[in-house]
Amino acid sequence: MERQGVDMSHVETKDQELQQLDSKEHQQGEENRDDEAGLGPPSANRQMMLEGKSGSYFSSLDSSIEILKKRAQELIENINESRQKDHTLMTNFRDSLKIKVSDLTEKLEERMYQIYNHHNTIIQEKLQEFTQKIAKISHLETELKQVCHTVETVYKDLCVQSEHKALPPQKREGRRVQSKLLV
Repeated sequence: MERQGVDMSHVETKDQELQQLDSKEHQQGEENRDDEAGLGPPSANRQMMLEGKSGSYFSSLDSSIEILKKRAQELIENINESRQKDHTLMTNFRDSLKIKVSDLTEKLEERMYQIYNHHNTIIQEKLQEFTQKIAKISHLETELKQVCHTVETVYKDLCVQSEHKALPPQKREGRRVQSKLLV
């Protein structure tokens, strides 16, 4: 952001215009008073007196204008100094805020990675348990297949033995041949 100050150039131009207007009005006002009083055109002596009075009047008016100019200049300088202080304050505030936001972001990021590490540990433990259970299930499945095969074999043997006992000796021979073919 750019610091903005107050420009005094237009104030000086306005002051010069006001002085010229005041001077003309003052001269017209004195001429009107003289005419109204019936004095007519002022005499040389009277004119000298008026010039002395008007000279002191204008010098006091000039000093009042100078005082006003100085006060206006002081006010403008105070405004500019105040704006500069505000600008410095905002710059310091912005820098401080950037530092705090950066610190907070770092802390947040650090906390986030701590949480990630904690979750990773939990996930690793669960994966290890899962792998162990899958291995156990696979082992049990193999055992179950063996048991099933054994039961099947025993059942076939029982069936073949019961058929041999129930059939006459001639048919037993034919059945053995068929059961061997099936197996």
